[in-house]
Amino acid sequence: MDPTPPIPPPSALAPSSSLRSVQAADAASTSAPTRIGNFRWVICALLLFGVTKNYMDRQLLGVLKTTLQHDFSWNDIQYGHLVSYFQIAYAAGMLLVGRLIDRFGTRAGYAVAMTFWSLASMAHAAAGSFVSFAAARFALGFGEAGVFPASIKSVAEWFPKKERAFATGIFNAGTSIGAIVTPLLAPWMASRWGWRSTFLFTGALGFVWLIFWLLLYRKPHEHPRVSPAELDYIRSDPSESVGKIKWSALLPHRQTYTFVVGKFLTDPIWWFYLSGFPIFSSASMVSCSQKSAPPSRSFT
Repeated sequence: MDPTPPIPPPSALAPSSSLRSVQAADAASTSAPTRIGNFRWVICALLLFGVTKNYMDRQLLGVLKTTLQHDFSWNDIQYGHLVSYFQIAYAAGMLLVGRLIDRFGTRAGYAVAMTFWSLASMAHAAAGSFVSFAAARFALGFGEAGVFPASIKSVAEWFPKKERAFATGIFNAGTSIGAIVTPLLAPWMASRWGWRSTFLFTGALGFVWLIFWLLLYRKPHEHPRVSPAELDYIRSDPSESVGKIKWSALLPHRQTYTFVVGKFLTDPIWWFYLSGFPIFSSASMVSCSQKSAPPSRSFT
């Protein structure tokens, strides 16, 4: 009869403590979700402040209209011409500045656009005639045209498709923030330091923004503060073929006409609030004051 094999001690049957720790670590790593970084929202905040500054610069003329008309003796027709010069340059800049941003990249393109329109905004402070003021408005409109092409391209570089609409809505909120802040801040500054200092201050804000832009903005794969998990999340969309599209190829699409008609219907209202509302409000206030004034009486 064969002898019974020896039974191993319990310590040999139980897994070692080192083995248990390794298994626990593996289970924790597989069960815990990988944390995705949030640095892309820092870029979105930069875009928000850039758009806010853009609308502060363009709205100063309307907010300070009464003061400027008093100093330069403009009439409302001349004021309308200044608004038109800005809009003509803005429309032309949309076609040209967007191409420059595509060619030189978002970081350099936005930096050049911000520098150009900030200097143009500050140039209003040196204007001494209608002609020089018109030149400053034209330059401001041309430079400011770069804000939306650069912002949209930045969102495409830094956000997956599932977050691009939300990120676009955030930076586009700067249009309303700038339209709210400027009427609150500019008249107070103009009454305290003069309208020339107000133009200098708002223009100089662009160079403060520019410092943060140059320090913080890179493409996601070049940025040291972007984690591998966040980079994978940004690149989670499937790759698409990139090629040049002719302008004529956009005409058969209904989306093109939907966008054009929408802009055609909404932009006049928005521009009225930015540029034409000061004329309307001042005229209404004068009319109301005349109606509310007591009738004069003559005593003989």
